[in-house]
Amino acid sequence: MVKRYTSYIDGKWVDTKRTFTVINPATGDVIAEVSKCGTEELGRAVCSAKQAFPAWADLGPGERAALLNKWADILERRAPEFAELETRQTGKPIIMTETFDIPFSIDNLRFFASAARVLPGMATMEYVPGHQSSIRREPLGVIGLISPWNYPMNMGVWKLGPALAAGNTVVIKPSSITPLTTLEMARAAEEAGIPAGVLNVITGPGQTVGDALVRHPDVRMISLTGDTETGKRIMTQAASTVKKLHLELGGKAPFVIFADADIEAAIQGAAMGGFINSGQDCTAATRIYVEASIYEEFVQRFVNRIERVRVGLPMNRQTEMGSLISFDHRDKVEGYVQRAVANGAKIAAGGKRPEHPDLANGAYFLPTVIVNATQDSEIVQQEVFGPVLVVLPFETEEQAVELANDTPFGLAASVWTKDVFKANRMSAKIQAGTVWINDHITIVSEMPHGGYKQSGFGKDMSIYALEDYTQIKHVMIEMNGKVYKDWHYMR
Repeated sequence: MVKRYTSYIDGKWVDTKRTFTVINPATGDVIAEVSKCGTEELGRAVCSAKQAFPAWADLGPGERAALLNKWADILERRAPEFAELETRQTGKPIIMTETFDIPFSIDNLRFFASAARVLPGMATMEYVPGHQSSIRREPLGVIGLISPWNYPMNMGVWKLGPALAAGNTVVIKPSSITPLTTLEMARAAEEAGIPAGVLNVITGPGQTVGDALVRHPDVRMISLTGDTETGKRIMTQAASTVKKLHLELGGKAPFVIFADADIEAAIQGAAMGGFINSGQDCTAATRIYVEASIYEEFVQRFVNRIERVRVGLPMNRQTEMGSLISFDHRDKVEGYVQRAVANGAKIAAGGKRPEHPDLANGAYFLPTVIVNATQDSEIVQQEVFGPVLVVLPFETEEQAVELANDTPFGLAASVWTKDVFKANRMSAKIQAGTVWINDHITIVSEMPHGGYKQSGFGKDMSIYALEDYTQIKHVMIEMNGKVYKDWHYMR
């Protein structure tokens, strides 16, 4: 059944009479029609957020926290509905949305509700005799949020939580491929009593409303999760108004396995870390580097493990990997594999679309393992963003570090070894915002997530994210009431 969705502006549901469709990528079915906004609606949303900002910023942290927790309560009550909707618009397995996407989104929102009440700062002190200095952390104003299609609700909350908890008002533009859970979150926020204008949801093409949001002079900050090329374009667009930016961009995570590692654990970790969400994850394990002495054994055992991954319809609870996000994206991933083979690499597993008739109408691609690629090849250097892993050998610890750091990205990495000293050396030398030891992908609300190099800057989750959505003000008070200060040379 096709449902009609409208945008949410200034506490009202706005039907523009222009629409676009949302497709279930696992079946090819149209599941929703959504209002297509333009620059007029975007302008109204920013104006609404600007007008709502003073009152929202003036609320005490406890009052904002209470509203955010009430919002989380409603999301928790509706969790099964959100899990099904997220699965239908993304093609990811229902077991994933039920156990991770929705519960973690709610946990993250609750974290920021609490964190707003304990934001630390420097102690008030006298650094100049007779003058007391203190630091204030204040909200910026209207913040533009641009969320991605791979974790629509989850990464929407990563932005909404700290922005609103800090006292900002927001205009969020979800991906046009997956806007539905963001719109339903706005409905829950309305029910929770979050004031009109504090949260606005604009739906429409990035080239129109996304660009207008970035360029708008009343928007003080842009927070984007997306690919690196989009991040570069937004940096250019934001320059004219000198906006603060928070960019979580692409990744090409190395997964380094030493000969002394628990190989079975590494095999399972690579399978989960590489193929979770069909590999559509910026932190996915995409480059598997294996110490040469165990390389052949690992490849053989890993291929055997990959061939057991259950690819299927997302609503089937036995499915471990669903579809990709769209048919165009499936074709793009397939193109990477075909070019790798043309350039001398070999497919050790997968490398094609599944042949099961139940999956014929969906955007599916089998879990794929590539070997015999070179370090400088496209398949190793570029973000495929699909279920495609490359396995390469290394000889020494020094070479492992060099290979791990040899891409433009630096979002995440993992090291697999039983040697605690080696683990610490590697974690210090790998250039990535997160380095896991004997695990991959695991995240938690209390710890930051963000990149090095062309993977962007700024942190999601943790108290560091809350700091990103504030600005610092130094307040200095003269304590003695002197007309003439010691440093005055004009008398």
